[in-house]
Amino acid sequence: MRIIKQLHLLIIVILLTSCVQKKHLKTVTFKVDMTSVENPSHVGVRGNFTDNPWEETAPLTDENNDDIYEGTFSQETTANLVEFKFVNQNSDYELKDSDNRRLLFEYKPETIIYEAVFNNPEEKITKNKL
Repeated sequence: MRIIKQLHLLIIVILLTSCVQKKHLKTVTFKVDMTSVENPSHVGVRGNFTDNPWEETAPLTDENNDDIYEGTFSQETTANLVEFKFVNQNSDYELKDSDNRRLLFEYKPETIIYEAVFNNPEEKITKNKL
């Protein structure tokens, strides 16, 4: 009887530990073309990947003054997708009354460049092999 209890306990432990997914490092560079926006400022991205989902703007910068704002973010995660929208002036969401942008992840470490134009749903996604 004792062996059966131990076997049951071992099976439970194996089942519980085998359900845990390994976290993988995701590095995403967001680039958004703001040339069609008059006087862009406080440009960023909001989504379900920040500490305060959809409440906090992750800032993007335009270091070379070409009106393409960008920022790189890294996080270890088990998530297989993120949803987000670009914002202007810290509160003006793009693509109003449209679905959020989505970025799907593979179950492995990834380095991704996500390029888009503000208020245009088209995108270009480049995944670099590690």
